[in-house]
Amino acid sequence: MYARFLISALFAGAAAGLIAGLLQLWFLQPIMLHAELYEGGALVHFGAGELVSAHPELPGFDPMRDGLSLIFSMLTYTGYALIVLAGMGLAEDRGARIDGRTGIIWGVAGFVAFHLAPAFSLAPEVPGVAAADITARQIWWFSAAGTAALGLWLIAFGRGWAMWGAAVILLLAPHVVGAPEPDVFSGPVPTELAALYAARALGLGLAAWVMLGAFAGYFWQREGAHADAAARAGG
Repeated sequence: MYARFLISALFAGAAAGLIAGLLQLWFLQPIMLHAELYEGGALVHFGAGELVSAHPELPGFDPMRDGLSLIFSMLTYTGYALIVLAGMGLAEDRGARIDGRTGIIWGVAGFVAFHLAPAFSLAPEVPGVAAADITARQIWWFSAAGTAALGLWLIAFGRGWAMWGAAVILLLAPHVVGAPEPDVFSGPVPTELAALYAARALGLGLAAWVMLGAFAGYFWQREGAHADAAARAGG
């Protein structure tokens, strides 16, 4: 069981993380590098009355930076895979079918818990935007993601209106309390750039989580079939 769990997590996390990392390098990194030019003062945004370049000269390919970004993405999604597969194992014990197709549903649920639910009140941020204290934001993010994951679990596997009502409360609670906010809503980065980053970050998050769920379900089913075949051969 432990070998099945670890092998599935490593393969699913590495595959999804690699693809997600490549997508981030292509779609998100240019926006971040663009925002850093505003943060550092190389570009200045004065508003609609001033003309600023929408396509500035950005740093090119950096093997060290981009390679570390890919490794970090693979490690991150391997960690996510461990969480997803732990849930899949519990669900399988309850009689749920786990394979690549049902894994997509798990991936969508993971995206909602770890990306969409926190982003409802604390959107993905580029460098240079106004933001509250990072420790407060991290505490709130973990609270929002944790309550969202528990709420989705109760919706999927809970029985009765009491559990479903508790799920709704868990999903809403962090947003009723409210995410930490900056003292002043201003920053050197144009709002159009920040909005594009947030939209792409959520879109890529959904794609990455769907792939992670599908890979996790596939490898979990495959490793289970291999274990059953080995048990029959040994018997």
